[in-house]
Amino acid sequence: MKSSGSSAPDGSAIVWFRKGLRLSDNAALVEASKAGVKHVCPIFVIDPHFGPKYVGINRYNFLLDCLKDLDKQLNKRYRSRLIVLRGKPEEVIGKLLKTGKPLLAAKPSLILWEKDTEPYALKRDNAIIKLAKNSCVEVRMFSGHTLYDVEEALAKNKGKAPTTNNGVGTLVKALGEPAKPLPPPSKLPPLPPSVANAKAYDVPTLKQMGYTASVKPYLVGGETTGLARMATMLKKTSYIRSFKKPQTRSTAFDPPDTTMLSPYFKFGCVSIRDFYWGLKKVCSGASHSKPPESLLGQIYFREMAYMMGASIPNFDRQAGNPSCKQIPWAKNQKLLTAWEHGRTGYPYIDAAMRQLNQVGWMHHLARHAVACFLTRGDLWLSWEQGRDVFDKLLLDADWSLNNMNWLALSGAAPWSPPFFRVYHPVPKMDSSLNVKDPEGEFIREFIPELRKMPSKYIYAPWTAPMEVQKAAGCIVGKDYPKPIVDHEAASKANLARFKKALSSAPKTSAGKGTKRSSTSSGSRGGSPAKRPKWGA
Repeated sequence: MKSSGSSAPDGSAIVWFRKGLRLSDNAALVEASKAGVKHVCPIFVIDPHFGPKYVGINRYNFLLDCLKDLDKQLNKRYRSRLIVLRGKPEEVIGKLLKTGKPLLAAKPSLILWEKDTEPYALKRDNAIIKLAKNSCVEVRMFSGHTLYDVEEALAKNKGKAPTTNNGVGTLVKALGEPAKPLPPPSKLPPLPPSVANAKAYDVPTLKQMGYTASVKPYLVGGETTGLARMATMLKKTSYIRSFKKPQTRSTAFDPPDTTMLSPYFKFGCVSIRDFYWGLKKVCSGASHSKPPESLLGQIYFREMAYMMGASIPNFDRQAGNPSCKQIPWAKNQKLLTAWEHGRTGYPYIDAAMRQLNQVGWMHHLARHAVACFLTRGDLWLSWEQGRDVFDKLLLDADWSLNNMNWLALSGAAPWSPPFFRVYHPVPKMDSSLNVKDPEGEFIREFIPELRKMPSKYIYAPWTAPMEVQKAAGCIVGKDYPKPIVDHEAASKANLARFKKALSSAPKTSAGKGTKRSSTSSGSRGGSPAKRPKWGA
């Protein structure tokens, strides 16, 4: 916990919800319940920076679900509510801290929130801390979005983030077990009567937030749904104990071959510590898979990403990033647009990207494939551009994880898998992409143009004879695009470019080249023993 300002335990307290959109394991809410204040105002501020330009409709709808559920749970448990405000947080909260308006008759004595580590959030929070100090309002901040306090974990590791499986494993052992999750407070001081039923503070609709389309949710957001999903998952003891993430199927979509909890962790509807301790209980005394491939290993990856994001300068860009090789990526808007909208002519790549656009999610191995295709594999476009597309469209888009994974899969980071191991966009069924879908049901689901294409040609429809294409109602080049690049030629040229960039770079930790093995640049996914261990 961090605290600043005065320490007078009276007046009113503001609990500022940001990512921790839950009642369980919420240290700020627990602390507010014990602060001895007359009123507690749970608030969420809708920042106009995050609108249709930067956030896709699926994720925004998930956020609104989270807010509606939080409002409902506050009402059900405490006869309180979530007060939704709109505007730049520094201005909205600054006014609250100075005058109490429009919620309170006087300024509050205390504001509490769960800490964030993203650059935008840090800048925002530092501004709020300064405003609180000027208004003599106490600030209390708590760790809760990660297993461990990120600052404390970094301090334990001499200020540096681990970048390997062994490194994060060693640090986790040194840190010891994380704290047990906190139960929701049994009681909460009431709201000020003036805001208890004010419609002006209701959760808005998508239309009110500037979204013109409607959406059929792939996942419903909120703590209630998230806890139910987690509880169901934790009952699958055999699945959990045998779980190895690289062996899950990338083409499974209904249901997907994974937990589907990542969006709930992203918004903090479900506590990562809750899941951690649930997994520990399931695995206790039984044989189970080990990190990094196990579910516990995936949680450790998440911790590592947050530590990287908090300690590596310019983590979200190539320029000025000491953990990014300086690769001379090309710029080609036509190719980028084709990739983003699933029009590359490679059905596996396109189905994954269309799934992302339609529902806001794709399997981690599909993320590997499309990231490799965009960068070193085929299109030679910057990972930053791909990262931006994912950041807008993914339900579980997370600043630290998104940047770490794009750096890794582009080959640009020191911790990347060897740059010359390229996924083939026409994967074999036994490739490390774990397609295992010989009939192409995944492709038929998301690329309706190809639904009548014979399975023999479904992954490479341009190889089908013209009479077959006509019978399937899909002429390649007319109804569905021809491949926008020739993979064999493009990957060979790109790997030569990458090797040249490494050989001409200064001999720093981020610029050293990697010796090339005999692995073929055109391999159909690489052997299972050599596949990257990073989750996207």
